[in-house]
Amino acid sequence: MESVAIGLLIPFLGTTLGSAMVFFMRDKINIKIQKLLSGFAAGVMIAASIWSLLNPAISMAEEQGKIPWIPAAVGFLCGIGFLLLLDSIIPHLHIDSKKPEGLRAKLKNSTMMVLAVTLHNIPEGMAVGVVFAGVLSGNVTMSVTAALALSIGIAIQNFPEGAIISMPLKSEGVSKTKAFLLGTLSGIVEPLGALLTIAITSAITPVLPYILAFAAGAMIYVVVEELIPELHPGDHSNIGTIGVALGFVLMMILDVALG
Repeated sequence: MESVAIGLLIPFLGTTLGSAMVFFMRDKINIKIQKLLSGFAAGVMIAASIWSLLNPAISMAEEQGKIPWIPAAVGFLCGIGFLLLLDSIIPHLHIDSKKPEGLRAKLKNSTMMVLAVTLHNIPEGMAVGVVFAGVLSGNVTMSVTAALALSIGIAIQNFPEGAIISMPLKSEGVSKTKAFLLGTLSGIVEPLGALLTIAITSAITPVLPYILAFAAGAMIYVVVEELIPELHPGDHSNIGTIGVALGFVLMMILDVALG
């Protein structure tokens, strides 16, 4: 249980440390660096969706005597649909955007920017939670080291995300301390979402392959809907592509070497 608790908190620590960069960096993050970091996050999430979620979902379905591609396909599409629904309902504002998305609400821009990152973090928390749920259930296709590898990968990409949210908040006139706290708060949904996912999956163990694929679909939605579009406006989109490649390879290495 100790390793599970540590694994659930590692991604949150990544967000917290990234948000703390607001105390050490003077200006907004350079656009090239921001694109590199966003691409890196996208690469990590794509690799994690494949090696940490979809592949285990297929293997687990085979062990349960199910048609292996059905849980993966159904769960994946449901994850996409779930994030699409949240994206349509939750009022949020993406960084460098002036047009809020979701339902209309009289909220400050800083609040809606935090909600945008919080929305982004929901599938990451689910992904970590469902992998640890597999470990707790004793499933042979899941290991503690594989679960920790996913947590570390998510934490690595959460570090720049924390900085990407706290730095623009400071530029909006928010104090450094408040920007740090808001950036940190955006990451609290990850351990909470992980705990909720573990509770649900533990109660209904046969749905584990579906929940694994569900988390993969939710993460891919974030990549396609939010991260990849952030790489293309203006010049220097190649730097974002390099970030995707680096993030993908790092997460793949972590998962294969530690899994």
